[in-house]
Amino acid sequence: MQNQARTVPSLSPEDFLLRRRPPILLDFPRRLAREKPLGFAGAVIVIVFALAALLAPLVAPFDPNRIAAGPRLISPAASHFLGTDNLGRDVFSRVIYAGRVSMRVGLFAVLLGTTLSVTIGIVSGYFGGWIDMLFQRLIDAWIAFPAIIFVMVLISVTGPGIWWLTLAIGMQLGVGSSRIIRSATLSVKSMPFVEAARSLGAANPRILARHILPNVIAPAITLATLGLGSAILIESSLSFLGLGVPPDQPTWGGLLSQGRAFMLDAPWLVIVPGMALSLAVFGFNMLGDALRDLLDPRLRKA
Repeated sequence: MQNQARTVPSLSPEDFLLRRRPPILLDFPRRLAREKPLGFAGAVIVIVFALAALLAPLVAPFDPNRIAAGPRLISPAASHFLGTDNLGRDVFSRVIYAGRVSMRVGLFAVLLGTTLSVTIGIVSGYFGGWIDMLFQRLIDAWIAFPAIIFVMVLISVTGPGIWWLTLAIGMQLGVGSSRIIRSATLSVKSMPFVEAARSLGAANPRILARHILPNVIAPAITLATLGLGSAILIESSLSFLGLGVPPDQPTWGGLLSQGRAFMLDAPWLVIVPGMALSLAVFGFNMLGDALRDLLDPRLRKA
């Protein structure tokens, strides 16, 4: 008996497109909304704040530093959506521009910190030995100081400035979080494909770039997202104390510091920037928690 050849049903282009798995960039928001609704809400908050920061000249109805000659401390009304401060400046415009400065400092600080943590983590975890011992003892001494104290000392020496503040926050976040990348590196280092690459004669830089680094990107992304909230909080705390961004540039912490003297007569001067700061940090934290769960196969399975 002759074997009959199996006939494979042909698919039309429309059926092929329908049966294809959706791209990861399109499927990820759906998974985020379905499995992590709080994380999806955090992502929406982050996107709104990011768009407001990027489009601040279009969103803000007034110049944030324009001093009005008319009445001061105007309560929220149609002419000024969130009222004015003691110099007649529009609070809504200042909060929008303050978010621009705070998120810029947080973003660049996290980029610097993530680069630093990934570099230290994979080098320390992969080579081990005295290199790992040296890095870990230096990190122990580093994290013994509270983050806010270290940044305050550095800013006191260098003086207020956006780039010095960004450098200080990035260094503090990067060194402390490098241990998580080191743990991920130790786990990947023992995998069979790394041993196979080493047995085939692959050099250490190639193993680090082709095998170790791609497998520690997921925790690095999670650390970066969570670190944005921490960076914004540190920047706001220093600006509140007068050690952060110069006073001529509005920040959420600076607005809180300026408005506390008028808190009883004009409570919106502290409520509005405080709510903006809280929402931004909440959004980044919820998004970071959701990314941690979705990018970690063990947590996703649980």
